[in-house]
Amino acid sequence: MNVHHLFAGTGDRTVRYALSGAGGGFARTLLAQTLRIDRLAPSVLCDRDVERLAEMLLELGYAPDALRVCADADEVARAGEEGRIALVREGSLLPAGAWDILVEATGSPADGFAMARAALTAGRHVAMVSKEVDSVAGLHLADLARDNGVVYTTADGDQPANLIALVTWAELLGLDIVAIGKSSEYDLVLDPEAGTVTQLDTTVPAPELAGLLSLGDDPRSTLAARAAAVSALPVGATADYCEMAVVATNTGFRPDTERLHYPVARIAELADVYALREDGGVLRRPGAVDVFSALRLPDEASFAGGVFVVVRTGDPVTWETLRGKGHVVSRDGRYAAIYLPYHLMGVETPVSLLSAVLHGRPSGGTDPRGHAVLAGRARHDLPAGTVLEMGGHHHDVTGVRAVLLRDEDTPADTAPLYLAAHATLIRDVRAGELLTLADLADADADLLHAWTAGRASRATGSSPAPASR
Repeated sequence: MNVHHLFAGTGDRTVRYALSGAGGGFARTLLAQTLRIDRLAPSVLCDRDVERLAEMLLELGYAPDALRVCADADEVARAGEEGRIALVREGSLLPAGAWDILVEATGSPADGFAMARAALTAGRHVAMVSKEVDSVAGLHLADLARDNGVVYTTADGDQPANLIALVTWAELLGLDIVAIGKSSEYDLVLDPEAGTVTQLDTTVPAPELAGLLSLGDDPRSTLAARAAAVSALPVGATADYCEMAVVATNTGFRPDTERLHYPVARIAELADVYALREDGGVLRRPGAVDVFSALRLPDEASFAGGVFVVVRTGDPVTWETLRGKGHVVSRDGRYAAIYLPYHLMGVETPVSLLSAVLHGRPSGGTDPRGHAVLAGRARHDLPAGTVLEMGGHHHDVTGVRAVLLRDEDTPADTAPLYLAAHATLIRDVRAGELLTLADLADADADLLHAWTAGRASRATGSSPAPASR
């Protein structure tokens, strides 16, 4: 499709956005790309460090006289009237600006929810980048958007929206999808001569991995051996589980196992790896959402941040023809993998913003449901009084391991992981136990209401996912 047709006939309206978490990496990519798009403009940018934000904007090429640091609502409104971009420290000042859609990118569950709720109830659209917010309050925010006649959406450029796009494309074509997912954030790069494997800036010895580049006759045994060979490297980032929770909500695909499989796999193996167990793969059942660790050689292209679907093949002649053209088809010809090996963060997000504002169309699911729950199990015994701090690049919660539970496997009192963030435990929690709502002494009241209201309103029983999932 010629994507220019998507917005043909919508006039010359400029879509204006507010952006929270404006000093972050995702925000930077959006702000950089905005300069190249005539129909898009920032209106109000929110970040605690407005001085650093201003420096970044100047570095990107924004004119100094286009920026104005604002301390109150009147100054924000005046900046808009003057055609300037308002820079603010507090999210409470966002509503004073003139804009169409909020891009929420703080990563803060409570703050992000408050800003998104304020926007939606004021009749403004929201593009949610903060998966932490969506995993707790996404269903409730979708209800608020519906009730106020606006759009609540994931954002193109981040893996959840990219994967939703790929899945819905495959569904439109009538493909029989068995599994969907993404790679972990950083590839495993094998140096066969040195006998080492590198993940981002960490290199560990893995001499046996060079002999495991082929799946062999027993793929599951090979995958187990690979996992053992790289056991010194971390597997299972909290952010991965959170993103797959968002995807489950929007697609109905659900985890095959609560810790996900995380196979160490090469791109050409995906169709064999994500086959059903009776066909030699890892899946107990079809309809899975999962994450793999991409194994590659130094001179091979990266998959980091990419997304995939694995489908059952139909006419064997068709798929053998496609195999001959370089497509990834399993060795037995029963499965095929289709993938996009990239995500471009905020560079792609303008498509979602224009679509929401000009067409009233979301990039995410049109009927999100509580198909899965991002929860947490105690990594070790946690005494009463422990504060469950959230921090780090992947927004881990102190002492808690992320898990992704299927809706039918989730006890009713399970606490979503990011409702527990920054809360204090009211009782001792033993290693391996799920955190429950009753364990939290001081969970954010607004987030708790959003969680319970959203789950009650959009329970999966009201609109079940296909039986295969």
